[in-house]
Amino acid sequence: MISKLKYVVIVLAGFCFSCVSVSKKIKAEHKTEQFITDNPLTANSHAATLEEIKPNHLLVAWFGGKHEGAKDVGIYTSNYDGKSWSQPQMCIAPLVKDGDTLPCWNPVLYKSKSEKLYLFYKIGKNPREWFGAMIVSNDNGMSWSKPEYLPNGILGPIKNKPVEVVPGTILCGSSTESVTDNQWRVHVETYTEATNNWKKIPVENKKNFDIIQPTFLVHSKKNIQILSRSKHNKLITSWSKDYGQSWKNTDSIEVVNSNSGIDALTLSPKLFLLVNNPLRQGKDWFNGRNILDVEYSGDGLRWEKLFDLENQKEGEFSYPAVIQTEDKKIHVLYTYNRKYIKHVTFNIRK
Repeated sequence: MISKLKYVVIVLAGFCFSCVSVSKKIKAEHKTEQFITDNPLTANSHAATLEEIKPNHLLVAWFGGKHEGAKDVGIYTSNYDGKSWSQPQMCIAPLVKDGDTLPCWNPVLYKSKSEKLYLFYKIGKNPREWFGAMIVSNDNGMSWSKPEYLPNGILGPIKNKPVEVVPGTILCGSSTESVTDNQWRVHVETYTEATNNWKKIPVENKKNFDIIQPTFLVHSKKNIQILSRSKHNKLITSWSKDYGQSWKNTDSIEVVNSNSGIDALTLSPKLFLLVNNPLRQGKDWFNGRNILDVEYSGDGLRWEKLFDLENQKEGEFSYPAVIQTEDKKIHVLYTYNRKYIKHVTFNIRK
């Protein structure tokens, strides 16, 4: 296991972007990797999220406990000062309600243009019955508000970070998994800070794709794309031409995915990154999660591998989160065999 920060310089062959609407070549270099902690507080850790709370300083969160869905699963956080991670601590405990104890799920951190820091999360026995909640901080996570439970039918961002193309309106990618037939469906929610109001926006799905956990690509303020995880061994895309207020043209793209969570990052309107498990799903849910890569695109449709974060014969490396900090460094978090949260950084040289 990785006990100390390692620096590995990656010199990857430059890729020609002529096939993806980008004329320049890029390289990924100066890779670093470490675990947030070598001694996790819980047996199981999963579904990490991260946000830059001040220049080049991060706050991260994930859920941890005996196992996913166990009654002891809460939300844990840690801070990164640019060099090392603070000792993790529990931020949100499981909820005791009506004589039962309900675990927490899928935290999502987001710092809005108004400088408010949000931690969205889910509570419930399973993803088919969970409900949404959030806490808010005005001091970069040093203190938090009491939990606020979201309106009925609103879940908040389900896994991946929101976007804010219109200041004050937070656009959240969300999804549901039905109780009766396990049908997966994606939708989008908007949260208006000034009024504390939520609105649910449907995503057109004429082909009835089973899709969840969308991530955003911002081509312009008006033109936004989502990529969603699916049961179909491929990623599914949808588009908005009106600042995220309606979504159409839902279809598959030629990106293989093993029915595992993804995340994406907009570096510019013509350059996007995707963190993905690029294998077909296997017999068991964890099959195909032994490879996790970073891919790039100039149009959000055609993607090429940049490099592998993990490529092992066995293992589960999954549920990535990716951001870029003020110093232009790319930060990726992901689950490492359900025990650790791994942190990888690298730079893009164009």
